[in-house]
Amino acid sequence: MNQPSAPRPPWLVQRLPAGGEYIRVNELMNNLDLNTVCRSASCPNIGECFGCGTATFLILGGVCTRRCAFCAVPKGVPPAVDLTEPDRLAQAVAALALRHVVVTAVTRDDLPDGGASQFAACVLRVGEASPGTTVEVLTPDFAGAYAALGVVLAAKPAVFSHNMETVPRLYSRVRPGADYRRSLELLARSAAAGNCTIKSGLMVGLGERPDELRGVFDDLVAAGVRALTIGQYLRPSPAHLPVVEYITPEQFGCYQEQAYAAGFKKVASGPLVRSSYRAAAMIEERIKGETS
Repeated sequence: MNQPSAPRPPWLVQRLPAGGEYIRVNELMNNLDLNTVCRSASCPNIGECFGCGTATFLILGGVCTRRCAFCAVPKGVPPAVDLTEPDRLAQAVAALALRHVVVTAVTRDDLPDGGASQFAACVLRVGEASPGTTVEVLTPDFAGAYAALGVVLAAKPAVFSHNMETVPRLYSRVRPGADYRRSLELLARSAAAGNCTIKSGLMVGLGERPDELRGVFDDLVAAGVRALTIGQYLRPSPAHLPVVEYITPEQFGCYQEQAYAAGFKKVASGPLVRSSYRAAAMIEERIKGETS
């Protein structure tokens, strides 16, 4: 299907980033040579999040080994792993006095452990530098290497997140190189470990049907996922997948109700919601029964 010819609807219009706190956070990231998914993935909420003094850190370089058709992060040959990155990240978290931090990464299929040891080091360093900060990890699928998953979980993040992104029917087009069942198994094994909240995220507007989404809701809850984000897919450039449909705020409200009915304990659903949007608020109230 073609990209809608009409401009983005008014509910997707965001003000440009501005303000002293945005500038301070941006400068700190530059000074410490840190990547953020806020900038690399062209997140529409960068002004709000930076303005609140929060950010989602993108580790393991800014180049991904996969070529997902929806993602703005550059693809190609990544740089060598920087072993000083966890220390610099922890320094930034302490300097910003963050109460909750999200650590995500490009997919590194070139690494034997998929970057799991770097995730673990970041969790541990943040815990040492800022003991009051909770850490959420948003990981790739590690190509199904569950030993790598164990390395991350052993560091005891407060939240383990892995995004399903879309419905099974669209996987080959939206997420080439990924596998729906493999991602679901990764989340199920994380939940079985029983030591953190399990979270996932979905994009809509790619041509999925409501009944297909409800099927994903059921699969995720059965796997032990207790927190979910649902947001509108926005095309980063003409080279990426077109938007099939702009979902209305009312429909997002329906999806939220359906997700709660399916069994999720915490759901954020809206046009500008992203997997790490207001991540702290997603765990402020403890999710009860998350290991049940």
